Amino acid sequence: MGSTGGPGRPGPGRPRGAGRRVGPEALVLLGWALTRAALLTAVLGWWRFPGQDVTPDVAVAYHQWFERLRTGAFPAHDVTWQYPPGSAGAFLAPALLPCLSYAHAFFLLACAADAVVLGLLTRAAREGGPGRMAGPWLWVTGIALLGPTVLARYDVMVAALAVAALVAVARHPRLAGVLAGAGALVKVWPVLVLAGVTPGRGTRRAWASAVGAAVALAAGFHLLTRNSFAFLGTQSRRGVEVESVAALPFQLARWLGMWHGVVRYHYGSYEFLGPHVGVAGPVALAASAAGLGWLLWWRLRARTFNDALVYDAAFTAVLVFVVTSRVISPQYMIWLVGLGALCLTCRSTTQRRPVLLVLAACALTVLEFPVDFHAVTGSTTEGVALLLGRDGLLLVATVAACRGVWRGTTPSPDPSTLTNRPALPASA
Repeated sequence: MGSTGGPGRPGPGRPRGAGRRVGPEALVLLGWALTRAALLTAVLGWWRFPGQDVTPDVAVAYHQWFERLRTGAFPAHDVTWQYPPGSAGAFLAPALLPCLSYAHAFFLLACAADAVVLGLLTRAAREGGPGRMAGPWLWVTGIALLGPTVLARYDVMVAALAVAALVAVARHPRLAGVLAGAGALVKVWPVLVLAGVTPGRGTRRAWASAVGAAVALAAGFHLLTRNSFAFLGTQSRRGVEVESVAALPFQLARWLGMWHGVVRYHYGSYEFLGPHVGVAGPVALAASAAGLGWLLWWRLRARTFNDALVYDAAFTAVLVFVVTSRVISPQYMIWLVGLGALCLTCRSTTQRRPVLLVLAACALTVLEFPVDFHAVTGSTTEGVALLLGRDGLLLVATVAACRGVWRGTTPSPDPSTLTNRPALPASA
């Protein structure tokens, strides 16, 4: 009698591999490939994404900075230059692909950084156990929702540094520190990813490596290049960007006809100029300082640490930084999506709800930029509604994130200490 094929063996006439299920990692990779193909072809000009063109920043501004940086000097006299010296690596990177135009090379390198983040998230999900692919899926979905802006800014490269630092911190704290310190010289915020590292020798190694890497790189830029820290002067003169939480009162007042300031392209972003704007900037800085103070207080009070906390604390710290910033550019959402995706690779995370709120905020972000940015700069009903929705979601997410890490790590009062106290003597 002929064999019909045992388990794992194809029977007669049955093609090898028939009936096999596509694994979860393969599905994530397929989703990434399809969505990134759409984004990449959009920035390459094969089809037009609705709204404002996002590519001139690369084709014009980044390219001009590239030409200047090649001479060993930073664009000190360009008021739109707002970046730490380590960012030069991102702007010079297209030289690695000399056969392509500057813009096309940059877009491909940004897509490669996107793929690196996906690979790191998939690795973290694999180590987190079965059913942890929500993190990679969040990255695939969140970045797709943000639209082609992701590939036309260098923030996805910074996100790759930050995610790599977090993935490495448990086994290689020194490497994690070097990556975080280098990231701080690229765009400051990656140093915050070490906020939740478990106390002990690993923490000391990570922070010492971060400080050492940042100082060494800063010294190298100072000695070997010109005007490497000129960005500090322009940063101090920035105002309130129209998409930020600090700008919401001006958006509402302008919509109601109660404020008569203007919107101008000012120090690299569209900012409000007019009455009382000079007060809003310092208030936002004070809020950032208060947020940093809260993070330090939480860290001093924290007693319970687990594998998820390093991701949860990093996400929370950066979320606090973003919400209190004078500027919330659309690309800032890339940072939150990457860190939030790491949170979802851990079963014990306290950040599921805040991360999903950030994902919802991504959907509104692409509507306010690039799709309907003229409504935002014009403070129309639609523009104000989009900002209220997006910034409102981020505010709620921030409160929920802070509450999650606080409750998960700080001791609550022991009921026995409240109920088993000696009775007070009765009064006469």
